[in-house]
Amino acid sequence: AVVSTQSGHYGRDSMAFRSIVARSAALCRRAMATEASGNTFPLTFGSPYKAIYDNSNVKQVDLPSTTGHFGILPQHVPTIAILVPGTVSIHTESGEVEKYFVSSGTATIHADSSVQILAEEICAVADIDENAVRSGLEAAQSKLSSASNEADKAAAQIEVDVYQSMMAA
Repeated sequence: AVVSTQSGHYGRDSMAFRSIVARSAALCRRAMATEASGNTFPLTFGSPYKAIYDNSNVKQVDLPSTTGHFGILPQHVPTIAILVPGTVSIHTESGEVEKYFVSSGTATIHADSSVQILAEEICAVADIDENAVRSGLEAAQSKLSSASNEADKAAAQIEVDVYQSMMAA
């Protein structure tokens, strides 16, 4: 039976509610990655064409996603993110920062603090040819302005976005 008072209902229903709250709080506590050791975590980073990191320890990764840029440190909460064109910065164990341009992909942060980044295309930022990017951007903007249907406009806009992201890298 549920007993009603001025401040609300009490009884079996509130006991069930407290039980659900306690279980969900325990689940939230478990959601934090707890198996990372020290100040590094294992990173796997690659594309269908090459592997950049294969389960190598790093200190931090910063990446562009559909929800904004964010950083990954040891014991990050498990997450799955969709990558957008932009720069992935990897802070190595030695303290160096390596920067790569990615066109798209996914990032998965596991409960054991391991991270997998799978990108459609990867290019070291240092290898980007600024003149080729500028030329490609002009061509993409021309395609966008002359596109006659929605599909062509969408494809051209994606090209423009990628080239603009490369210019910003």
